Amino acid sequence: MGALETASPAPDSRETTGRYIVVKALEDGVVIMGLTRGRDTRSHHSERLDAGEVLIAQFTDITAAIKVRGRAEILTDVGTVDSGHP
Repeated sequence: MGALETASPAPDSRETTGRYIVVKALEDGVVIMGLTRGRDTRSHHSERLDAGEVLIAQFTDITAAIKVRGRAEILTDVGTVDSGHP
C-alpha cells in the first residue's frame, strides 16, 4: 500500500455501524436509549420524545444497540416494528 492509500474497514464493521433507524413517537414520553458496545453494555445517551416527534439514530463504533420504551413506530433497513403495543 502506498503512503496515501488507506485500508478499508473490515466488511463486518460496516455491516454493524453506520446503519440508521427512525423512531416516531406515538405517545408522549417515549424514551430512546443508546447502549454501548464492548464488554459491559451500558446506557450512554437517552432522548425523550412526545407524540409525533421523530428521531433518526445511527449505530456507531460506540452504539451497539438502541432501546425504545413506549409506543413508537420504528423503521429500519430490515423492516418496521411497533413498540409498546400489548
